[in-house]
Amino acid sequence: MEYKNLLVEINNGIAVLKINRPKALNALNSETLNEIKDAGNALQKNKDVWVVVVTGEGDKAFIAGADIVEMKDLTAVEGMLFSQRGHDAFATLENMSKPVIAAVNGFALGGGFEVALACDIIYASDKAKVGFPEATLGIFPGFGGTQRAAKLVGLAKAKELIFTGKMINAAEAYEMGLVNKVIPHEELMKEVMALAEKIKSNGPIGIGLAKECINKSLSLEMDSALMLEAKDFGLCFGTKDQKEGMTAFVEKRKATFKGE
Repeated sequence: MEYKNLLVEINNGIAVLKINRPKALNALNSETLNEIKDAGNALQKNKDVWVVVVTGEGDKAFIAGADIVEMKDLTAVEGMLFSQRGHDAFATLENMSKPVIAAVNGFALGGGFEVALACDIIYASDKAKVGFPEATLGIFPGFGGTQRAAKLVGLAKAKELIFTGKMINAAEAYEMGLVNKVIPHEELMKEVMALAEKIKSNGPIGIGLAKECINKSLSLEMDSALMLEAKDFGLCFGTKDQKEGMTAFVEKRKATFKGE
């Protein structure tokens, strides 16, 4: 896969999707959003990819935000369409059946932070800074931030971040529950790849179905959510991976999963 604003590398079942606009601190313009959507769809279809890592090129920024140069002269309708373009792009990460890990290696502001929130797990460099500065520009987060942040840390904390536009460091983000772990900057990708390898050693079909159940738990009533869980749990028993996993356990050996 070749893109103008992305780098995609696939090695041993792990794909690294890197936003590659370092001169613009990896800011998201329409072209980049379209490429994220295309890459997300392609990675979902690629049976050789079991885990996806998202990060930014360079040492300063994960993604500094949406491209203000592009946004500043948008009309109301164009603003809505730009927001929807972001929604469509990030949905490919959130709804992908494969685990997606954000390796936040620097500034993750506005749309950049919204990319991270669309991922399943967020590991952040100790040099990372996150936040929603949109209110300082006369707008608010339009790529899903109002929804995902509120569901992750609660209404009050999400409102404080969005209303103030303040930037917080990685340690503060961890304390709020916005990121899973803070890593020394030089060790970030090593730790993220170790996590990806650990996840990849497990059954991918079961993980994908678990992701669906967890994601949908926030929008379903308990009875419906439990019904979905039972259905997806049952689907696991129609796979070769389930037979291999449980047979390996009984035989006291390591399972070899094939995603079948």
